[in-house]
Amino acid sequence: MNHRIRTTLLAAALLAPALAQAEGSISIAQQFGIGYLILDVVKEQKLIEKHGKAEGLDIAVDWRTISGATAMNEALLANALDVVSAGVPPMLTVWDRTRGKQNVKAIASLGSMPNYLLSNRAEVKTLDDLSDKDRIAVPAAGVGFQSRTLQIETAKRYGKDDFQRFDKISVSLPHPDATAALLAGGSEISAHFSSPPFQYQALENPKVHKLISSYDILGGQATFNVLYTTQKFHDENPKTYKAFYDALVEASQIIKADKPKAAQTYIDVEQSKLPLAFVQKIVEDPEIDFTVSPERTFIYAEKLNELGVLKNKAASWKDYFFEEAHVNPGS
Repeated sequence: MNHRIRTTLLAAALLAPALAQAEGSISIAQQFGIGYLILDVVKEQKLIEKHGKAEGLDIAVDWRTISGATAMNEALLANALDVVSAGVPPMLTVWDRTRGKQNVKAIASLGSMPNYLLSNRAEVKTLDDLSDKDRIAVPAAGVGFQSRTLQIETAKRYGKDDFQRFDKISVSLPHPDATAALLAGGSEISAHFSSPPFQYQALENPKVHKLISSYDILGGQATFNVLYTTQKFHDENPKTYKAFYDALVEASQIIKADKPKAAQTYIDVEQSKLPLAFVQKIVEDPEIDFTVSPERTFIYAEKLNELGVLKNKAASWKDYFFEEAHVNPGS
């Protein structure tokens, strides 16, 4: 072996452990809405930094806000972000497509909360009344949480071959913009598969009514959003990952211990103009649980596999969550 090759190999060997231990930074992206309250508490109280110090690390945290699961998944797979957040179906899609490659899995749930499909057309009373005259606003048409949830219900009502029936009349629009369009009326947006707090805000208008809830479709309380990352980030940053997971657990406990304060945190961090009493009512809604434990996520894994959206069949929720989450109950 010549001297130059030997030197290069030696340098690589010396660098390898250092790279594997290159911990102490994390970039996280969230979307809009109260579904990200756990992250708002983590951010405001600097809980990642706090738990990082317990691991002997000074963690630099980079926070981003992005609308839509498609953009989230693209950023994660391009290594532009370490951790992204979206509904259960987009996470399962990227888990499915990266098996044996980046091996993307979920870190934790961000809580269980219903999403409502709303309409501002009086003649539209149920899903059956939606037609080509309607346009349904969703954050990521065809692929996001709302679209996939609607596809599961559509398959149940109209048959498996027609599960994408409503994709043709769905348009991608961030929740704040969709809410404004639904309330204003007069635009092509006549329906919105919404999320908290936007759905409650819209329902204060007498012209807006609910067609169906995600809880109706899933058979009860179910996880809305999850956080997820690659196997590489998980394995190469054990202390940073642990600090992040511990921060999420603590934030969940903080919310449950003082819901009025958590409501104020949402307003402060999101710079929301919503009244405190209104946000507090949402945080205290018995349908909503800010828990890191996944609930009814496996329904998506099963149904989306049956519809051919997911090629891989999961045996249980533990197949697509990293092991740190397995200590808590889940489904």
